[in-house]
Amino acid sequence: MVVSGLYYFLVVLALHDFIIILGITFLLTGLMGFLMATLALEPLKEHFNNLERFTKETLHELNLPINTITANTNMLKKNLNDTKSIKRIERIEMATAMLQERYAELDYLIQKQMHKERVESFDLSKIVAERIDFLGALYGGFKFKKELQFLEISCDKMGLLKVMDNLIENAVKYSSDSRRVNVMLKKTTLEIIDFGEGMDEVELLHIFDRYYQNDTTMAGFGIGLGLVKSYCDRYKIGLHVKSQKHKGTTVSLDFKEVIA
Repeated sequence: MVVSGLYYFLVVLALHDFIIILGITFLLTGLMGFLMATLALEPLKEHFNNLERFTKETLHELNLPINTITANTNMLKKNLNDTKSIKRIERIEMATAMLQERYAELDYLIQKQMHKERVESFDLSKIVAERIDFLGALYGGFKFKKELQFLEISCDKMGLLKVMDNLIENAVKYSSDSRRVNVMLKKTTLEIIDFGEGMDEVELLHIFDRYYQNDTTMAGFGIGLGLVKSYCDRYKIGLHVKSQKHKGTTVSLDFKEVIA
């Protein structure tokens, strides 16, 4: 097309202005590139559309058995009097709650990839209390002290739930000896305080690096705090970490930029 076009302008129309010929050449080349790129990307676009549709359908299918398990365990629990049986049902309920958490995480990650984060206003103290209660049931024997003042903020709630889970779970994981964690929300600042092994200055420099773990004997892949920092940077939430070896760590989140 480019060669034919040049032939037409040079020979048929007897056009010899270099600037005009160069402009026409670029125009024809750009048009060809656009057409080729469109044709090449069409199968990829169709693939992503199919993948998105499949993921949504799979999520829907996952939600149905979770709701079925929840409904039936509630019905069974009403008719049980045996302590052991009740404890077994409670374990099933806890496992179901964890499945619901994973379902919500997957849905959140998909929405995030599609740039559809749901920004909403909510009471921060309420969701922090809910996460402490939920994780407290998972980590029996840990003592959680909480002092939470009302604070209404506006941001992506699901993402913040994952931030809370990560920070509280880290505090629990590195406080296996003291077995206590304090969570304080005063004015615009949330503090999660553990009394575990702590970190030195060198370790503090690397805690937000992806895949870094200051204790390689702990479970996990070392990506959580990197995701926490990414979320806080996105919503301009101040993130500060203070730590002292063998005395514990304090993680502070400042929400003054997202007050509703």
